[in-house]
Amino acid sequence: MVQMLAETFCRRDPPSIATGLTPAEFGAFARLLCPRATVEGLTIVARHVVTGEIVGAVLTEDGASGLPEGMDRLSRKLDPIFDILGQLDAAYRGDRAPLPGEALHLFLLGVAESASRRGVAQRLVSTCLENGARKGYRRAVTEATNEVSQHVFRKLGFVDRVHRSYRDHRFEGRAVFASIAEHGGPILMDRPLGS
Repeated sequence: MVQMLAETFCRRDPPSIATGLTPAEFGAFARLLCPRATVEGLTIVARHVVTGEIVGAVLTEDGASGLPEGMDRLSRKLDPIFDILGQLDAAYRGDRAPLPGEALHLFLLGVAESASRRGVAQRLVSTCLENGARKGYRRAVTEATNEVSQHVFRKLGFVDRVHRSYRDHRFEGRAVFASIAEHGGPILMDRPLGS
């Protein structure tokens, strides 16, 4: 799963491309999230029916989960991405801290190139939402960083809540995302779960 997510994000996700992340650097980050994903049972994986190869995943966590240990050892290339996504989260939450079991956080959605344009992302997210609702989560939240994921989430009832602009964002005084300005920017989206 880590390898597929790393390759997918480094080849097709605008912020990863803009910062020059390598699959190894992105993989180190995704690997930090895996132990929690296993324990919480919220992550959904898609496998090829014949080969068993992982072709998609939506890495999901409880919205009240803190940052995993080891974030300080990751590539500094991730810092501008964490900064812009952190701004989305802060604007969305305000002063209110999420309670455990309240919000499902769909963190990383990726589909291998070999399985793209076949509805895999939409099925992953649908299954993830059903799983979260069964576990009692009342809301799903995500930060969609590209137009494809934004489209998938909108089709499944997510509503745009907070936007940031790649063109206007500055990190340490630099326009790190200027090369991807045509992609608009990340959007924090949410939707209710259950009835």
